[in-house]
Amino acid sequence: MSKRVTIDPVTRIEGHLRVDVEVDGGRVKKAWASGQMWRGVENILIGRDPRDAWAITQRICGVCTTVHAIASVRAVENALQLEIPVNAQYIRNMIMLAHAVHDHIVHFYHLSALDWVDVVSALKADPAKAASVAQGLSSWSGNSAAEFKKVQDKLKGFVGTGQLGIFTNGYWGHPAMTLSPEVNLIATAHYLQALEIQRFASKIVAVLGSKSPHIQNVAVGGVANPLATDAQSVLTLERLLAIKEWMLKLEDFVKNCYLVDVGVIGGHYADWTKYGRGITDYLCVPDIPLDGKGTQFALPGGFIAGSKLESHKPITSFNDKYFIDGVSEAIKHSWYDYKGGNDVTLHPYKGETTPNYTDFQDNGKYSWLKSPTFYGKPMQVGPLPRVMNLLAAGHAPTKQYATAALDLVSKVAGTTVGVEALHSTIGRHAARAVGCAVQIDELLHQWDLLLANMGKGDYATFNRPTFPKGEQMGVGFHEAPRGVLSHWIVIESGKIKNYQCVVPTTWNAAPRNEKDQAGAYEACLIDNPVADPEKPLEVLRTVHSFDPCLACAVHVVDQENHPVITVKAA
Repeated sequence: MSKRVTIDPVTRIEGHLRVDVEVDGGRVKKAWASGQMWRGVENILIGRDPRDAWAITQRICGVCTTVHAIASVRAVENALQLEIPVNAQYIRNMIMLAHAVHDHIVHFYHLSALDWVDVVSALKADPAKAASVAQGLSSWSGNSAAEFKKVQDKLKGFVGTGQLGIFTNGYWGHPAMTLSPEVNLIATAHYLQALEIQRFASKIVAVLGSKSPHIQNVAVGGVANPLATDAQSVLTLERLLAIKEWMLKLEDFVKNCYLVDVGVIGGHYADWTKYGRGITDYLCVPDIPLDGKGTQFALPGGFIAGSKLESHKPITSFNDKYFIDGVSEAIKHSWYDYKGGNDVTLHPYKGETTPNYTDFQDNGKYSWLKSPTFYGKPMQVGPLPRVMNLLAAGHAPTKQYATAALDLVSKVAGTTVGVEALHSTIGRHAARAVGCAVQIDELLHQWDLLLANMGKGDYATFNRPTFPKGEQMGVGFHEAPRGVLSHWIVIESGKIKNYQCVVPTTWNAAPRNEKDQAGAYEACLIDNPVADPEKPLEVLRTVHSFDPCLACAVHVVDQENHPVITVKAA
C-alpha cells in the first residue's frame, strides 16, 4: 500500500525545504522537493549601483555569504571586461577556499554525519578499543583513549540529565544505523573536535575578508584592503603568517580525520553506493583564477553527460560562450509567472522574478525555486560533479585523493569499490571529502603565490572600474561548495537593469521543469529505501548528501510559530 510521507521542514540544512515522497513496498516511487520561501533579492537590486550589488547579494544567506559577494563582483567585472590585479585574485581565492573547507567540514560532521552515526550506541563502546581502531587508520592527535573516554563521559552526562543536548532528535536505534559502538564513538569525538577545528577556517576568512560572515574586503575591480609590510591598518605580512599556521591545522584535520572518517563510514555503508544515483549529467565551472582576466584556472570545470568521463566538455574562461549560452530557467512548477507564458524558459539575462503563489499542487506549482537547465536538461551540481570533472580533466591531486579514499572504502567494505560507486548518496560524501583535500592543498598554494608576488615588489590589489553609456551584460560564476553559482547582470547607464542569481541549490532542489523532468533531489530519491515511513531517515540521508542551502534559493519572512519538524505518513 502506498504511503505519502511529508518532511516539512527538512532540518540540519540552511533554509526551509519540504520533501514529499510516495513510498510503496519500502521504496520511494515518486518525490517532490519544494522550497518554502521566496527569495526576491533580484527585485531589490533593480536601479541600484552595480558596485553595491555584492554587499546586498551576500546577505542572501548567513552561510553562503562570501560566495555571493565574489560571484557578484565577477558579474560586474565581466560586463565591463575589467581585468583585476593577480594579488586580488590570490586573496579572493584564499577567502573562497577557506570558506569551502569550512563548509565541507561543517556539512559532514554537523549537518549529515548523524544520519549514519548512532550517538547513543557510543555509550557502549570500549574507549581503548576505539583508540586502537582510530590510531590504526591515521595519525590524528585526537585519537587517544583518554580523549574517547572524555567524550563518552560527556555523553553519559547528557543522558543522565534526560537530554542529549546538541544530539537531541536523532533517529537513534534506527535499523539503518549499523556502525559498531567503537566507530560511533570515534565519529562522535570527531564531531566535537570539528567544532573547534572549523574555527580556523572562519578566522582565515575574517582576516582576509576583514569580517566573517559577510566579508568587506572585496570590490568591483579587486579587493579594498591594500597589502603592506609596514602598516598595521592593512593586510600585513604578520597577518599572512598567522593564517598560514591556521591553514596547516586545517590540513592536518582534513587529511588525517575527515578524509579517513568518510572512507570508514563509506566502507561500512557500502550498500548505499546503490542508492541516490539520479541525474548523472554533471555541470562544474572552473575556478581559482590565476590571471587577472579569468582565462587560467587552478581547478578546471566542464560538463559530463551520463556519468561518462570521456564525454567531458571543458568550460575554459569567464567569457566561455558554451556555458553562457546554455543556461535557462523554467517556472512551470514554480510559484512565478513569465510574461510569455509559464511553459517557456528564459535565459538569466532575460530572467523575470514575478511571484504567483498557488499553494502546493502535486501536478501544478509547488515550489519557490525555479528549474534551471543546461541546454534543455536538468543537471546535478556540487562536489560529485566537481570531482568527476577534475578526474576527466586529468587533475592529478584529485586522482590521488580519490584513489586513497576508494582504497580505504574497499579495505573496510572487504570488496573492491571503484569510481562508479561515487554516483550515489554515500559517494557524494566521499567526493566532498576528496574535493576538500584538493582545496586545502590549493589554499596553501595560493598563499605561496601571493607571498612570491609580493616578494617581486607587486602590491597592487585594485583597478578602478568605469561604466560606459549604453547596455552591458555580464555573468560571474563560482564553483561554490554546493556547486555552480552564477550571477547574471544587465547594466544600463551605470544602473542595474536586471539581475538573476542561479544558485547550486536551485539546480539540485529544482521542481520539475517545463518538460516535467525531475530535478536532482527528486530524481535521486527514486527507489530510495524507507524502512519506517514514520522515521524516514533514509530520505534524509540522500537529501542531506547534497548539503541543501534553501536560503540561497528562496526567501521570505514568516512571523508565525511552527514546530521544528513535522513528519506525516498518510
